[in-house]
Amino acid sequence: MRKATRIVAAAFGIAAGLAGLEHGVFEILQGNIRPAGFMFPSMGTPCIPEQAWNACEPAVSVLPNLLTAGILTVIVGLLILVWSAAFVQRKHGGLILILLSVLLILVGGGVFPPLFGVIGGVAGISINNPVTRKPRGNIVMLMSRVWPWPLIIFMVWALGQFPFGYFFNDFLKSIIAYGLLLMVAMLPLSIYTAYARDTRPNGA
Repeated sequence: MRKATRIVAAAFGIAAGLAGLEHGVFEILQGNIRPAGFMFPSMGTPCIPEQAWNACEPAVSVLPNLLTAGILTVIVGLLILVWSAAFVQRKHGGLILILLSVLLILVGGGVFPPLFGVIGGVAGISINNPVTRKPRGNIVMLMSRVWPWPLIIFMVWALGQFPFGYFFNDFLKSIIAYGLLLMVAMLPLSIYTAYARDTRPNGA
C-alpha cells in the first residue's frame, strides 16, 4: 500500500466531509425555503456575501428546498468523513470517494469542498498500485523530503481560516485570492510529495 498517498486521499476527503457538513448545517438553519437560485449562499442572514470573506459559503443544489438540501448534505458529508477515514484504501475506494464528492456538490455541499474530495479520490485510486522502483532523480528525492508539509499547510489553511476569519474578516477578505492560490498549489504538491515519499524503500 502507498501509505503517504493514502494519508493524502484520506485528508482531502476528511476536509471535504467537514466543509460539506458545515454547508449542510447552515442550509438547515435557513429552514424550509427555496434557495435564491441554482447557486446560493449556504449561510443566511445576517451574513452578507459582499462583506464576508467566504462570500457566505456559496453552494449549488439541484434540490428546491434548503432544509432538504441541508439534511442530505449533512448525510453525504458524514458518509465522506467515514469513508475517507476508514475505507478509502479499499478496492474502488478512490472511485467511491469521487462519486460521493460529486453527490455532495449536487445536494448543496459547496463548490470547493467537493473538489477536495474528487482530488482525494483520484489520489486514492492508486493507493494499492505497486510503486515501480526506478532510479530516483534529485527532484523526486527533494520532494520526498518535503513531505508531508504541503499537506499540513493545506489542512491548516483549509480548516484554520474559519476561526481566523471570524475575528479578522476584513483582513482575510483582502488576502483571500492569495489563500485560494495557496490551496490550489498545495493540492497537487501534496499528491506529488506523497508519491515521492512512497517511492523510498520502506517509506524511509
